[in-house]
Amino acid sequence: MAQTHGQDGREAGAGLLLRRFWPLLVLAVALTLFFALDLNRYCTIDAVRDNRDALMALVAEYGLLAALAYAVLYALFVAFSLPAATVLTLLAGFLFGTASGTLIVVAGATTGAVAVFLAARHMCQDALRRRAGPWLGRMQGGFNENAVSYMLVLRLVPLFPFFVVNIVPALLGVSLRVFALTTLVGIIPGSLVYVSVGNGLGALFERGGTPDLGLIFDMEILLPLLGLAALSLLPVGYKAWKRAHR
Repeated sequence: MAQTHGQDGREAGAGLLLRRFWPLLVLAVALTLFFALDLNRYCTIDAVRDNRDALMALVAEYGLLAALAYAVLYALFVAFSLPAATVLTLLAGFLFGTASGTLIVVAGATTGAVAVFLAARHMCQDALRRRAGPWLGRMQGGFNENAVSYMLVLRLVPLFPFFVVNIVPALLGVSLRVFALTTLVGIIPGSLVYVSVGNGLGALFERGGTPDLGLIFDMEILLPLLGLAALSLLPVGYKAWKRAHR
């Protein structure tokens, strides 16, 4: 009887772990398949150059359906943290133009980011709060008091990898509404930069050139982004000043 109860307990524990951590399992399977099938070879500038005529033909044939499919594909790549976001962003500009490409990228990236956020919150938030102690509550309080400003800064300036900024706010108790809206707004400038470069890929390929994937760190582009980030922090500074002069 004791052995039966022990087995039932282990099965219940395994079931609980599976219910909590199934997103991590799905992520591991997706990453394993992505690299095992060598799909990453299709996510390069060379692959875009070699297949540009076929890709343009697909977009011309399917129009809006192609745009929707691309947004879904982009969301899946973000949700599974697959290493191809920059190339996909450039490709969106090449295939759909600057305005439509930016809309597709922002929609796909925001959807994928929200999926990661919800998965992280599902897996870790309660367990982390139980184990971390009161310091986490203080950290959450400080972050959430100015969550909109902090999230906009993290989205506007590439301080941390995109997938990290999808996960950490979930652990700090940021609301889904704030996360989604700040992601949607904050990624527009950077996406626009890369999509604009992608829009000129055709001419670049004709000259035998390759795009500069590190252009976001050029001062001409980074300084305006830093300026927007500084504006985002004005409410934080104002609150601090108001508290200091009470």
